[in-house]
Amino acid sequence: MIEPYSLVAFNTATASANKIHDDEVAKQLGFRGGLVPGVDVYAYLCHPPVEAWGRAWLERGTMRARFHQPVYDGHRVDIVPGDGGRLELRDEAGELCADGEARLSDDSVAPPDPADWPDVEQVIDPPPASPEVLVAGTAFGLAPHGFHADRAQEYLDDVRATSVIYADEGLAHPGWILRDANYVLSANVRLGPWIHVESVVRHHDVVHDGEEVAARALVTGEWDHKGHRFVELDVLHLAGGRPVARTAHTAIYIPRGA
Repeated sequence: MIEPYSLVAFNTATASANKIHDDEVAKQLGFRGGLVPGVDVYAYLCHPPVEAWGRAWLERGTMRARFHQPVYDGHRVDIVPGDGGRLELRDEAGELCADGEARLSDDSVAPPDPADWPDVEQVIDPPPASPEVLVAGTAFGLAPHGFHADRAQEYLDDVRATSVIYADEGLAHPGWILRDANYVLSANVRLGPWIHVESVVRHHDVVHDGEEVAARALVTGEWDHKGHRFVELDVLHLAGGRPVARTAHTAIYIPRGA
């Protein structure tokens, strides 16, 4: 059974190149302050299903998470479960900031074939993000990097993860894995302030201590909506060369007024 969860949010990205997390820049764009990263809000949403289903959810679970309103540093948020794995994340004023839907498949689904994503290298000199660059079918790569469980506690503390499974079994948190969906975009195009708005994730395996992880991505869409420019990526997450997750990742890469 999925249980409620409450925490005090923490902005991990105040020094990020993405200035949407900076108080001054965010206020210029109409926000009250720097935004807590969407990938960290996603990590908050992961706590109830991990507590309910444990390692099985990390191996074959799914999560759809959409971010509606900003979450701010130092604010209390409550995650309230509903029927069918639905989750609502509300701030201290009761405002709906994010919602999600977590599920656990009865059987594992065959992992995707990495050959369906071109194995390209990370761009050395990224061009500015634009409709001409973010054409559907464009492939991006992210340089491999390691997961080390003995260095993971700071991240777990930052995203308020209290489940003991990560430290006990030397496993990567799904929110840490999802960060690569951000990085595979920001490493291959130059961005100003930008906003993560949705991720739909299917897990296929866990990331173990000492494994090398990488990401491949394909642009699946680019569009304008109410003055914002959006991009969607189909991201394959790899560990030790095998697929561990697949993410449909959507972001506003040029906010209105930026």
